[in-house]
Amino acid sequence: MNRLQTNLTPLLPAFIHTKEGKRWGYINNQGQFVLPPQFEEADDFQENGMAIARLNGKVGLINDTGQFVIEPQYNSMLPFTENRAIVTDDEGFSVINEQGQVLTKKTYGLINPYQEGRAIFAETRDDQFLYGYLDEDGNEHIPLQFELAYDFSDGKALVKIKENEFALINRDGHIVQSYPYASMMSYSEGLIAFAKTYQDNWGYVDEQGTVMIEPQFTYALPFQNERAIVNAAEGIDNQYGLINRDASYILPPTYQDMTQLGNGRVAVGRAFDPERPFTGSRYGIATTDGSVLTDFLYDQVAEYKNGLSSTTAGQFTFFINESGQREPSLPVIPGIGTITIIDDVIQANVDHSLSYYDRAGNIVYQPNTVFPLDDQYRIHIRKYSPNKDYLVYYPQIEGMTNGEAEKNVNAILRQKSLVLPVPSTQLDYGYYGDFSVAFFQNHLLILKLEGYRYPFGAAHGMPYQVHVSIDLGTGQIYQLKDLFKQDSDYVKELSDIVGQQIKDQMEQGHTYFFPDQYRGITPDQAFYVTDDALVLYFEPYEIAAYVAGFPSFTIPFKEIEGILDFTSSFWRSLHE
Repeated sequence: MNRLQTNLTPLLPAFIHTKEGKRWGYINNQGQFVLPPQFEEADDFQENGMAIARLNGKVGLINDTGQFVIEPQYNSMLPFTENRAIVTDDEGFSVINEQGQVLTKKTYGLINPYQEGRAIFAETRDDQFLYGYLDEDGNEHIPLQFELAYDFSDGKALVKIKENEFALINRDGHIVQSYPYASMMSYSEGLIAFAKTYQDNWGYVDEQGTVMIEPQFTYALPFQNERAIVNAAEGIDNQYGLINRDASYILPPTYQDMTQLGNGRVAVGRAFDPERPFTGSRYGIATTDGSVLTDFLYDQVAEYKNGLSSTTAGQFTFFINESGQREPSLPVIPGIGTITIIDDVIQANVDHSLSYYDRAGNIVYQPNTVFPLDDQYRIHIRKYSPNKDYLVYYPQIEGMTNGEAEKNVNAILRQKSLVLPVPSTQLDYGYYGDFSVAFFQNHLLILKLEGYRYPFGAAHGMPYQVHVSIDLGTGQIYQLKDLFKQDSDYVKELSDIVGQQIKDQMEQGHTYFFPDQYRGITPDQAFYVTDDALVLYFEPYEIAAYVAGFPSFTIPFKEIEGILDFTSSFWRSLHE
């Protein structure tokens, strides 16, 4: 019998920090590893007694002994729904069953999880992205033909046939009813939100197309348990309210944000700063009958499960009960994220980490904060979180024989990790930073410091990346010039090599480079080294589009050996 099905003890994913990165295994509810840390990623065990795990860069499915029942061969895998999982490889999306058999006859540009025996799939045909539906056996039961497609609900699904024409179809793809509208929003509880044109307000029609709620909202969400969230704002500010099927307001349209939480509860939000509503909201709890239970106390509120909602306020996470108050029988967890009760253990996904607590708030398991590089050197993981929207994990080195050099190196690592003065008041952006060991050999350590700054309300944020090359023996921070002979024109030679690589990539169809933007490298160009190569890279937007990330160029040492200084301390630290 599967050990998970005996209900003796759950297996819980947990990780340790190593110089190779996080290594995942599974612990019991006492915090002891049952399956040792060995995977690069590991998910919760699913109801089928198996869990998704990553090894050597690929994901597969393991059983409760840690053995792969589906070998790690995919780039990604979604949890099983209706005994089917969606997987991806370099070719695209496919469907597998629990035995690992690939059910689809080909790969697709997109496949969504199954719902009611159908899975939305999509790919490009004649320069148009079209949608259809797969059946349980992975066959194209409803062929590609729709411009949009929604999941099935009660045996029907909403699709967009063409401009200004939506339709409700059955499980075989037959049209039940068509609608002459520009926009529609999912079929739910017998009603569909619609807007006649892109400029018009939203209302609701029934399955037959009869207008049941006249267009009057600037936005309208699907009904859920006889209630729907709508926006009545005419300007840029939101005015969310909750209506019933008669279009009567249960909660007035006065809120900046609103989310249905289940269990007859709604989170209602008020902007932190009315002058800057994009910075976010504070939430209170109300009922779907219109009673407001709390003031605006919370920063994040999750859906209710078993009468409890995972909630954050400030820099703490805790459960609230159906009254909207913190549940006093359960602990307050330091950090921001979500918490889940698994048997008698609280799984805490907070501050981009994973720990476990008992119901009294005692730590059952948390990952290590120190890991060795070798017998002499160690890295301490420090946490800097002066604000609920600013979090950095940064490295501090221990074991250098020169204490003053170690102190100076650690100060530089703090500064380059962006451990900077940050106000405790509400920010208009969020920032998360972390680090990894990019290279370690002898006494040369290269740390990759990275982060992501996201201005609230922006389409996307800006990534941050820098490599710091440290001689642990002397404390010297190496620069690019330290690799080369003093009389060499390394800037010109490297610039020419990178320029040729850009030209070659453009000829191969890589169109993300900005024409004529590249004018060579700088003397202090961003870089790192591997065993046998130099890697130069540029900032986003510097020479290429944002989608290119940090454009990087690998130059084998053998290609530039004429200008390398083989007597330099940098080179010796790399090869001694």
